[in-house]
Amino acid sequence: MSGNYKIYVYAAAFALISWWLLLLNETEQASLLSGAGVHSPDYFSNGYTKWEMGTNGQLKNKLIADEMKHYSDDGTIHLTKPVMTLINKTTPPWVIESETAKVSGDGKLIFLNGKAVVKREGAQGVRPMKINSSNLRVKPEESYAETDEWAELLSPPNRTEGVGMQLNYGDPIRVKLFAKVRGKYEFKKK
Repeated sequence: MSGNYKIYVYAAAFALISWWLLLLNETEQASLLSGAGVHSPDYFSNGYTKWEMGTNGQLKNKLIADEMKHYSDDGTIHLTKPVMTLINKTTPPWVIESETAKVSGDGKLIFLNGKAVVKREGAQGVRPMKINSSNLRVKPEESYAETDEWAELLSPPNRTEGVGMQLNYGDPIRVKLFAKVRGKYEFKKK
């Protein structure tokens, strides 16, 4: 009888260990499926283009990027080499580009990382303007951008630079530079 006793003990131990391993595996799979603490894209696009139309059906703005990744844990969108075109009714469009960008989950704030350029072509009664800077924070709904970094404003033949900038690129345009401001201006003689 002692030989049969050992078989029952081994079988019971095997059953307990199997049950414990099964529970451990189910717990691990559940935590992987829930994605707790994981910041990874849930969808992406190469050659991304987004068009936004106004209430009148006309193009309001356009966004093009080499790559777009959406993260479901915080709703952010990460872009590589984004180019935003903001359409104006009476003046040429503003074009804003940077190395990378991060769009907040609600879409109301865009962080342009690395070198950033904001430009507008000239037209009749409108002077061309180009702003070179980096690490811009843009609020597209408010036609507003700002940075704590160096910024250079070019509107030929004039040039102004400084550290820290606020830009309202609506109508009228307002630019504020906060520190180390200097410029070169040319005036035509009458």
